[in-house]
Amino acid sequence: MKIDKKIIKELTEYLNEFNLTEIEYTDKDTKIKVSKSNSAQLNQAVSLPISTSTTIKEELKTMKGTEVKSPIIGTAYHSPEPGAKKFAEIGKRIKKGETIMIVEAMKTMNHVPSTVDGIIKKICVEDGQPVEYGQTIIIVE
Repeated sequence: MKIDKKIIKELTEYLNEFNLTEIEYTDKDTKIKVSKSNSAQLNQAVSLPISTSTTIKEELKTMKGTEVKSPIIGTAYHSPEPGAKKFAEIGKRIKKGETIMIVEAMKTMNHVPSTVDGIIKKICVEDGQPVEYGQTIIIVE
């Protein structure tokens, strides 16, 4: 298979001319994808979450209490709708089974119940932040 360098050069010129980050060309059995990345943006996007998660992990080690973890991957929400009262607030007493957060996955709102009775000591995720399976979302003492 011979690659037509002329097409690649044209696609690269289009990237620059229209300030695109990616362009794709398909013709019969040929598919060419040309992309570029801004290394400054890439480094910023990667380093920020890593430092934040490292700080949270170090903080969790020093804090006493029970970690309530996300049962699924999704987006965490502190209240049932924007502007509504939050499910969990620092210092609030909660009971086992009480909803502490909602994690949205595939357009489905999943209520996350507390696994213990106690007082909320720390909320580990921001409203609207993506969460992973098993990630600590709050600490209850």
